[in-house]
Amino acid sequence: MRTFLEFEQLLTIKRYSNNTIQTYIGLLIPFHKKIGVHTDLNDLSDAQILDYFMNTVRNNKYAASSQKQLSSAIRLYFKEMYRREVDFTNLAALPAQRSLPVILSKGEIRRILKALSNKKHVAMLTTIYALGLRSGELLHLKLIDMDGARNQIFIRNAKGNKDRVLPFPNSLKVYLRTYIKIYKPMDYLFEGATGGVYSPASLRAVFNKAKSRAGIKKPVTLHGLRHAYATHLMDAGTDVRIIKELLGHNDIKTTLIYTHVTQVTLENIPSPLDLL
Repeated sequence: MRTFLEFEQLLTIKRYSNNTIQTYIGLLIPFHKKIGVHTDLNDLSDAQILDYFMNTVRNNKYAASSQKQLSSAIRLYFKEMYRREVDFTNLAALPAQRSLPVILSKGEIRRILKALSNKKHVAMLTTIYALGLRSGELLHLKLIDMDGARNQIFIRNAKGNKDRVLPFPNSLKVYLRTYIKIYKPMDYLFEGATGGVYSPASLRAVFNKAKSRAGIKKPVTLHGLRHAYATHLMDAGTDVRIIKELLGHNDIKTTLIYTHVTQVTLENIPSPLDLL
């Protein structure tokens, strides 16, 4: 039986981004558990694969983006591991969604960070917010990528196999100095209990615990820290083209979604009631 570790190694060799690899593996593992971990996926017919796929989408209430990611992960897995094409074209896709991101206020960000006492957990969430990182980018950030002398942080092989350079704010250095002094990481900036890459599931659990303790009721995930970063920069008057580069977006249209939720723009729009 082929393992997902083999699949992960193959994608790494083919230079897929770490974020894409972890997303695909993270979707394939529960998909396989639903089928039965002792079942060789290649023993399933296309009809069975598609049936399990749709059940997974319905049971987990996947949004259109997650449905697309799961189908892409399954197709790629069978293509790379078994040289087999699984056809998803006959499945009706979920209707396209145009939902605006839910934005945490600055006060809510402070409450989330203050809700945690573990210095490592505080440093992780602070770093995501301070730099606008995707979770995978944070988890694969290495000590050698931190250039304090030049005030730069290198994000390597991110989504789309792109590298980018971010400014290293002095306020973040304070958090990281305290964290590094206590935990003494060796390779990755934030390592698991036995070294290596910190678990994505554990990182999500850290955020969810902090959000709960802070009493935040908004339907926001860990990725909401990245949304908050972009929106708060826009609130501060940062040019959208600069924000695009900081976020590592390919298309400025992706960045422009934050113009719909920026507080400054909304506050400056009068109500007709004000004009009476």
